Amino acid sequence: MASVAVARNRKSLDTNKLHRADQPVHGWYRFVLSFPPHLVREYLHRFGGSAGQRVLDPFCGTGTTLVECKRVAIKSVGIEANPVAHFASEVKVDWAPDADGLVAHAEGVAAAAVAELASQGIDDIALLRDARCDEGSLRTLPPEAAKLLLKDSISPLPLHKALVLLDAVRGHHDDRYSRHESLALAAVLPSAVGNLEFGPEVGVGPPKTDAAVVDPWLTQVRQMARDLRGLGGQLGAPAVVHLADARRVVPLLGPRSIDAVITSPPYPNEKDYTRITRLEAVLLGFIRDRADLQGQKRHLMRSNTRNVYKGDDDDTLVAAHAEVQRIADQIEARRVALGKTSGFERLYPRVVKLYFGGMTRHLADLRPTLRPGAQLAYVVGDQASYLRVMIRTGQLLADIAQSLGYELIGIDLFRTRLATATREQLREETVVLRWPGEGGGNWRGCDRALAEKHYRLVPPEQVSPEDLESYRKRSD
Repeated sequence: MASVAVARNRKSLDTNKLHRADQPVHGWYRFVLSFPPHLVREYLHRFGGSAGQRVLDPFCGTGTTLVECKRVAIKSVGIEANPVAHFASEVKVDWAPDADGLVAHAEGVAAAAVAELASQGIDDIALLRDARCDEGSLRTLPPEAAKLLLKDSISPLPLHKALVLLDAVRGHHDDRYSRHESLALAAVLPSAVGNLEFGPEVGVGPPKTDAAVVDPWLTQVRQMARDLRGLGGQLGAPAVVHLADARRVVPLLGPRSIDAVITSPPYPNEKDYTRITRLEAVLLGFIRDRADLQGQKRHLMRSNTRNVYKGDDDDTLVAAHAEVQRIADQIEARRVALGKTSGFERLYPRVVKLYFGGMTRHLADLRPTLRPGAQLAYVVGDQASYLRVMIRTGQLLADIAQSLGYELIGIDLFRTRLATATREQLREETVVLRWPGEGGGNWRGCDRALAEKHYRLVPPEQVSPEDLESYRKRSD
């Protein structure tokens, strides 16, 4: 029976993997277990996506939906709060660089980096270090930045080489190519240069005493150039990516400007999504200290205990949702029964309420941006991370959406996966919705209630006049 379960789980992972034909552009930078391009294509086809329409991915990650839309000449817009993922999405929808020019520029950067390393007695080829290399003279990160990294996520010599290469990229800055070159470095940092492993959680593997840096980076840039050549000069449809909080989309999107939504939000579990990109974020300068990191986390959906703050109030939006409250109460009762007393464990029930409250806020705020008849696909998964209490994420999201006036078209099974703790098969599903327009469901009453709660709980100085006016107009 165990072998059958393993086989099923492997088949599930295959369903989610990046197919060889989808490597171009998508492979420039991608999270492990990002939802796959073929799933986006399925819903673009099902929703009748066409030129002239506009597709939104409010949790766009590394841009899977945006790239697929661009390939078929459909305008798209993404929202992403993680700065590394946002940067990756922006670069992956920029097909303007000349492929030959990109390679020529990168080769110049590589030559400069190799020459600088050689002047220090360092060869970029791993295991061929010159014995004269003094590790005490190697470059390091500022102390506050270094503290943010997972311990041993990158060894001293590869870090030094990466910093030298990064200086060369910046020292030879060219607006046409440098962003793609920086993304290529982000792509090779975690595993080719650093010691990180993904399975799917991020962890630290055996430390590499040395690793080549310039060569794998240049190989990645050349792959980007091959992909650009394969596009044959095609620039695709416009794509815009906002670095912002998906729970507050009104200021970012025009009224009735979205025809479809295809997305995969975070799930309620103990995965700290900022850890996945921490090495790249620190080395590329997206976060410099703990204050930067906390500022980044505040704009993310509350989906884990490391991302909860005293002033969070999204939980108030599901105070009357019986099933969310029941799950939170069950988690708390189990915590008490098991004698779990850590600060993180005490937060488990609140995370569940904050997560579904945050999704409620997102779906509520999204409505005025949708055209009547807009179709939506949310890829979400069951979870049992909190003391093995089952959370049927898709069913709860569907119920919340219906309470906000959306029509539920169906819940499609995407794949199943094996829960680590319980060995149960968990469903990963696509919740398919339709927005009927302002006259649908209980749109006006629900929107007024949400607006009142939002502006009673958030300090006035944190509310922009434009955002406040949009809520007032929607509740008239």
